Amino acid sequence: MSDLTPQSETPTPTTDKITQAARETIYLCNFRVSVDGEWLCLRELNDISLTPDPEPAHEDPKDPIAIERLNLMNMAKLSIKGLIESALNLGRTLDSDYAPLQQFFVVMEHCLKHGLKTKKTFLGQNKSFWGALELVEKLTPEAGEITASVKDLPGLKTPLGRGRAWLRLALMQKKLSDYMKTIINRKDLLSEFYEPNALMMEEEGAVIAGLLVGLNVIDANLCMKGEDLDSQVGVIDFSMYLKDGGHSSKSAEGDGQITAILDQKNYVEELNRHLSASVNNLQAKVDALEKSNTKLTEELAVANNRIITLQEDVERVKEESSYQLESRKASRSDSAADGPALAETRKQLKEETLLRLDVEKELEVQIGMKQEMEMSMKMLEKDICEKQDALVELRQQLEDLRAINQQLSHKSQVSSQKSEAIARLEEKINQMSGTIKQLETSEKHMAKQARNLSSAAGKLLQQQQQ
Repeated sequence: MSDLTPQSETPTPTTDKITQAARETIYLCNFRVSVDGEWLCLRELNDISLTPDPEPAHEDPKDPIAIERLNLMNMAKLSIKGLIESALNLGRTLDSDYAPLQQFFVVMEHCLKHGLKTKKTFLGQNKSFWGALELVEKLTPEAGEITASVKDLPGLKTPLGRGRAWLRLALMQKKLSDYMKTIINRKDLLSEFYEPNALMMEEEGAVIAGLLVGLNVIDANLCMKGEDLDSQVGVIDFSMYLKDGGHSSKSAEGDGQITAILDQKNYVEELNRHLSASVNNLQAKVDALEKSNTKLTEELAVANNRIITLQEDVERVKEESSYQLESRKASRSDSAADGPALAETRKQLKEETLLRLDVEKELEVQIGMKQEMEMSMKMLEKDICEKQDALVELRQQLEDLRAINQQLSHKSQVSSQKSEAIARLEEKINQMSGTIKQLETSEKHMAKQARNLSSAAGKLLQQQQQ
């Protein structure tokens, strides 16, 4: 750790880097994730005062990159704790379809993607954490088995898919924590892949590596041969970590309970709005891709028609050329008499040959254009399928959030009815207290009258005895 540079010397990130990092995460920079006991809380930064309790004292609490790192660290804490508790309660070996395990891999993927440098290749810009994970093989020779297994897996075509497979194999071997600590301790090597303010380069990465030790108590058996790790869409499901009414009723009563429920309801509504906006944006992109696909299909049909026309022209030129050759052979015997006609025929044959060459060149160009269009259509179809999968998953999360919103609304109505019943009971208690006081006053008055009657009766008895 001695080769780390002081945090105070780290340059402030530019606006482009902040915008690009925010696009790669599924949470918003104007929200802050915090852990309340074992539950997730989200607050708008404008509504709370940012005090750096868990953050180091040298970090700016309003720095969006620092807030992103803290959000990811808190999400990792919740994901790891929930995975361990649910796995121990389940009491069996986990498989790939287990929801908390899937969410754990999604959170780890976002942690490893934070602050990645963009590498330019001949296909464009590429950002992948697979290069950083390959460093483990150099630092720990026993990790070479995992790397070799990942490279031998069939169906993995992208660095992202290889990185996801590596995480799953390391978890099954119960070595994920050790490997993460190994690469985090070598900041000099990680600097080739990450920005200086990335999560893996800061203290939050070391905290997450320490939390991963707890995963050694669970057993996982994951089959990756039939799983499509290249095109999976990693979206964090916040509904698994939200507060519910049962937990809040144990910690607060009366107005405190209603306030907590309303806060959760407001958060769910805000998240619902953001998800709706994301769904609309994705739908617009899908529509644009469909329009582009339709346009390319029409252009491909036109190109096919053009190719058919050119092929017909080539056949016609061939027939004419063969006919002219036969005519020339038949007229060789009369060459002395038909000299000018033969020269004209040769000239026409030469022109037809040049025309045929031009047509063949144009045919080759059209065939190349057709192949390029077919490749573009395949890429567009794949992109559309990925966008549609992401759209379906976002719609499912939207439905879940709407259900949670309805539950919270019902709970808030029940709490309001209870408050009204308590107010009516208090009013009846006040009325009964007033009645009791009146009865006590009447009792005192009657007791006084009884004493007066007793004294009067005593006097009468004395007078009768005399």
